[in-house]
Amino acid sequence: MIDAERIVFLNGEFLRLADAKISVLDRGFIYGDGVYEVVPVYARKPFRMPQHLARLARTLDGVRLADPHPDRWPALIAELIARQPFEDQAVYLQVTRGVAKRDHAFPPGVSPTVFMMSNPLALPSREQIERGVAVVTAADERWLHCDLKTISLLGNVLARQLAVDAGATETVLFRNGYLTEASASNVLLVRDGVIVAPPKDNQILPGITYDVAFELAREGGLPIQVRPVPKEEALAADEMWLSSSTKEVLAVTSLDGRPFGGGKPGPVFRKVHALFQASKAA
Repeated sequence: MIDAERIVFLNGEFLRLADAKISVLDRGFIYGDGVYEVVPVYARKPFRMPQHLARLARTLDGVRLADPHPDRWPALIAELIARQPFEDQAVYLQVTRGVAKRDHAFPPGVSPTVFMMSNPLALPSREQIERGVAVVTAADERWLHCDLKTISLLGNVLARQLAVDAGATETVLFRNGYLTEASASNVLLVRDGVIVAPPKDNQILPGITYDVAFELAREGGLPIQVRPVPKEEALAADEMWLSSSTKEVLAVTSLDGRPFGGGKPGPVFRKVHALFQASKAA
């Protein structure tokens, strides 16, 4: 149910969601010509906000869209957080190239559209953490700039729906015989006690939680490898994890309808999950 009274930010104003209106000629609507970012918030404190804003800046540069608030994002986000009634939040911000007549070329002299909202942060349930989750696999048919966090997410939407149709949590993707990521998550593996993940190239989103998982693993003395991962190796791994701002780190225990990793979260996952929970309070 949409909360029409919730306070959002649109083009310089904080206002009720019911009063936030955007033109049908906005290039985000017409072309998906825009970018977005999601910042998790624990107890009204943004988690890794500098890293999230650095990724936003990189994506804006990647689509040649000028940053409308290079120095104001922290203050705007802080005010949006303060205007919400819930403690743990997921701040969503979106920047499009603005309103112009329909023409594929970038319109000159147009102000970008800036929208922000915050929802309650929906984290994995205790059952999901203790028992793990199911995933399915599919070919990665998305475009070749998955490293840019753009709003053109039809490929991700179709991949995620495959999981929904199968009663699973995520769809793990492979391109040309190698693991990339999932529809809305990064994917990490464990082989013989070593945490392994694909490199952050143009085929995966440079996840903030992906980085946190490796940072915590190093601090915990766990060996890690970042390298291309063949599909056969991924499917034969001892453990598989999903990572994202809202999933944090989550173990996969069913893959394509069959038990995976013994059908329960593994020991390396449990250690990294505990380290992650401790880091949130730091």
